[in-house]
Formats: sequence, C-alpha cells, structure tokens
Amino acid sequence: MFKPFIPIPVSACLLAACATSPTGRTQFVFMPDTQVNQMGLNAFDSLKKQKPVSTHSRYKQFVNCIAEAVTHEVGGQWEVVVFEDKTLNAFALPGNKIGVHTGMVELVDNQDQLAAVIGHEVGHVLAKHSNERLSQEFAVSQGLGLIQAVAAPQTALGQTAIGLLGIGAQYGVILPYSRLHESEADSIGLDLMAKAGFDPAQSITLWQKMNQAGGGQQPAEFMSTHPSHGTRIQELQQHLPQALQYRQQAQALGKQPHCSK
Repeated sequence: MFKPFIPIPVSACLLAACATSPTGRTQFVFMPDTQVNQMGLNAFDSLKKQKPVSTHSRYKQFVNCIAEAVTHEVGGQWEVVVFEDKTLNAFALPGNKIGVHTGMVELVDNQDQLAAVIGHEVGHVLAKHSNERLSQEFAVSQGLGLIQAVAAPQTALGQTAIGLLGIGAQYGVILPYSRLHESEADSIGLDLMAKAGFDPAQSITLWQKMNQAGGGQQPAEFMSTHPSHGTRIQELQQHLPQALQYRQQAQALGKQPHCSK
C-alpha cells in the first residue's frame, strides 16, 4: 500500500484547522471568516439581481418580525429578503444574510413554524458550516490531486483508485458531514427560536407539513444531504425538553413575539 506524500504547507494547514462548533463538536475549518463572509455577501447580491424580490408587504413584515426576534439572540446586523419563489426554501449565508421564499411563507401556519426554519438556517451560519464544507472540499480535492500523482491515473489501476476515491469522497466524507450539519443546525435552531420566545414544538409540525408537501417522496437518507423527515422529527423530539425550558425562561423575561402572517 502506498502512502501519499503530503507537502509540509498542506499538512501544517490541516493540523491547524481544528475549531469547535456551538454544540461542542470538533470541526475541520481553516478558511478565514472574512473570506467566507465576503463569499456570502457576493452570493446574496447575485441572488437579489437574479431572483425577483417579493413586494408582498404582509409577507415581508411577517418574515422580518420573526427574523429580527431570532437574530436578536445572536446579535449583529442581518439583512432579510423575501424572494418571489414558490419553492419551499429559506437560507442564511455567511455575512448575516437571510433569504426566505414566498412558498415557505405560504406553507407555514404560524410564526413559530417559520421561526423554526429561520432558526435552523441561522444555525448553519453560527456553526460556520459553509466554512467547514469549503474546507472539507478543499482537503478532498488536494487528496485527489496527490493520489493522481502517485497512483499513475493513466493506468487501469490508477483509474480504479481515482474512481474509488470519488465514491468515497461523495458518500463517505462530504454527504455524511452535510447530514451532520443539518442535524446540528436543527439543534442550534431549536434552542435559538425558543430563546427568542417561539414555541419549539411547532418545529415538529413544520417537518410533518414538509413531508406532506413532498408527498412523502424523499431520496434514501444515505444518498441525501438532509436527514430523512422521520429521523429529523425524532431528533427534534429528543431535544425538545431542553428547548421548552429555554422558552419558559424567555417568556419570564417578557419575550413573547407576535408576528402575524
């Protein structure tokens, strides 16, 4: 078995790339936050040019009311945009940017369900998941380049090695971490919405609605970057008692958001 040679600058970079997520998980993160934030700003600016921004005043007021309450718990200035798009989607980008599609606004029944969505997306930003994904992909691409150099990819054996690495990178590294990111964002988001005074129990109702909206059709979990709806609901239920305590504390402090759809 060959042992690929890793250049000293790359190995030093990898050794210095340990960080800790808000849940206490060790992360592989080495890209400068300023660079990742700038990427988020650029991406958001591009989206605003490419996608129509909603002019629905009630939707905008509803989304902003919820987003302000949630982001108040983490601080900073956040830009929130409602996009005219019927797909069930919302996102948050590094650089404190939040986008919500009108399709998601129309799906939810109340403020608490949308707070679960926004809390989840903000959770991705707080946990630096974008930086972690970029760092992982960089490491995988560097490893691929090294193996190509050592394994002589022009040979049949070399092509097989590259093919196996590609499968391993796709299903063994990147996707499992992405599922972990989704579960971690669920946990962070649940606590975040509860600390803002929203009802965390509505997160379970939200994912039940998402499952119904999709007609129960979803890729097998091991082939998906998202946990199955059943797994997601089960994990939320396990975390719910702690989140409910946070909500009780928030209500005692007078945090009772009233955001009308």
